[in-house]
Amino acid sequence: MLSTQIPGFGTLTLDHLVLDYNGTLAVDGLLLPGVKSALNALAAELVIHVVTADTFGKAADGLDGVNCRLTVLEAGRQDQAKANFVNRLGGDRTASIGNGRNDALMLAASALGIAVILGEGASMASLNAADIVCADIVSALELLMHPLRLTATLRS
Repeated sequence: MLSTQIPGFGTLTLDHLVLDYNGTLAVDGLLLPGVKSALNALAAELVIHVVTADTFGKAADGLDGVNCRLTVLEAGRQDQAKANFVNRLGGDRTASIGNGRNDALMLAASALGIAVILGEGASMASLNAADIVCADIVSALELLMHPLRLTATLRS
């Protein structure tokens, strides 16, 4: 569990981290440098879930050695499927990270939504749904590893 008090935002008490794979953790299906070690470090405090359409069919191999739970979604209404996944976990105890249009509902359903902008960009829907926007995934994961960074960004 990760818990931090943020003035003007409230107390974040998180048990789960839900992430998209392609465009968030990976580019062209390949896991980005630094992601594996950051996720494994966070797994000591949060249950890590990767929920993806697996566009390139490489998620399982890319996540080999990562302490996470992988869910590959069926085609159709993936945006709603991701939001439903977060809601089943308990959105008020979940952080999520994504970049695509199909991540916007997931980001909005989470206590903390983080959008990332990698090589394929980020949809405006996800940017608008997020609490925070980061230029890369490792920086986003480090926000959770160093919660005072969340306070610096989210306090009012």
